Amino acid sequence: MTEKFNRICLVVLDSAGIGEMPDAAEWGDAGADTLGNILKSRQVNLPNLQALGLGNIRPLQGLPPVRDPTGSYGKCALRSNGKDTTTGHWEMAGIVLQKAFPTYPSGFPSRVIERFVESAAVPGILGNIPASGTEIIKQLGEEHVRTGKPIVYTSADSVFQIAAHEEVVPVERLYAMCRIAREILDGEDRVGRVIARPFIGSTAEDFKRTENRHDYAVPPPENNLLPLLKSKGLDVVCIGKIASIYDSVGVTDDLAAKNNDQTIDQTVNALRNESRGLIFSNLVDFDMLYGHRRDTEGYAKALEHFDARLPEIFDAMRGHDLLILTADHGNDPTKEGSDHTREYAPLLAYHKASSDGVDLGTRESLADIGQTIAENFGVTLEHGASFLAVV
Repeated sequence: MTEKFNRICLVVLDSAGIGEMPDAAEWGDAGADTLGNILKSRQVNLPNLQALGLGNIRPLQGLPPVRDPTGSYGKCALRSNGKDTTTGHWEMAGIVLQKAFPTYPSGFPSRVIERFVESAAVPGILGNIPASGTEIIKQLGEEHVRTGKPIVYTSADSVFQIAAHEEVVPVERLYAMCRIAREILDGEDRVGRVIARPFIGSTAEDFKRTENRHDYAVPPPENNLLPLLKSKGLDVVCIGKIASIYDSVGVTDDLAAKNNDQTIDQTVNALRNESRGLIFSNLVDFDMLYGHRRDTEGYAKALEHFDARLPEIFDAMRGHDLLILTADHGNDPTKEGSDHTREYAPLLAYHKASSDGVDLGTRESLADIGQTIAENFGVTLEHGASFLAVV
């Protein structure tokens, strides 16, 4: 079978959900609508996303549908049990999780903390509560600097996060501690990710997280999209935190990018280079800087900035490239709290030969994206229904 596209570029707007899932209330997320509520906050100028068909997916304030969208458009449900980064990205690669990763709303049990303190040879830990990463370093950062005890915290997601000042705990030492935690957190305590959260600064008022974050994910099942593509000799170019989400399984190139601009730069570079296969990017700032921090205006500006840079991606695309834009979950900055929200993910697909955009409807799973990519390159996933024939 001849490939319809030589390359497919999948870009995840991390957390840019497009309205509550039917079961959102069960997750405490009734009324969640990340893009919808941001667009209600003021006029948000997204001409390129609008032209692709973002406003055609569903009514959005200040972003009316266009008569002839340049892209195909729809939205994807999250079939898996969860609403976090790992769950959403794994589902895109064809993995549907029936059992959610464990969470720790009261902090981690002593069996985990005691083993970590002993195995990592640290003088104890601070925190061990669900918290905002920026807030907990303000609260406990100075005590950490005095004592050398790392700050351990979690969230509503399945994460074990370790924050440490770079001048107190060198970054490589922090990474080593995370690898130890990753080994400990198995079985019933097998969290989705262990995350290193280094910071700098001299006082609580000016402590600031650095871009030396590193994620240690659970290795995914091997029958997912990435290793299947790699086994066929195809390129699997991962940008930003993508490789860490899949524990580098099936990754052929891991291009570093610490923020949205770097990710866009690397995506453009990857499109300009010779390759055949998948280019897979994650725009982390939407979630990390604006969703979790409940910064609606910051989120709006970041969407406008991405939209303004979209033509660079279009220009770098070749005639047989397909661009897919989506999200992994929601993180509505207008909601209380600081956690992800259970929402549909927008779906936009564009290539230069397309004449009329197609309504892709409401897809049953993010795995439909993975199955579409799989079909193009002659492999098959267990989950998902391809929309390759209509884009």
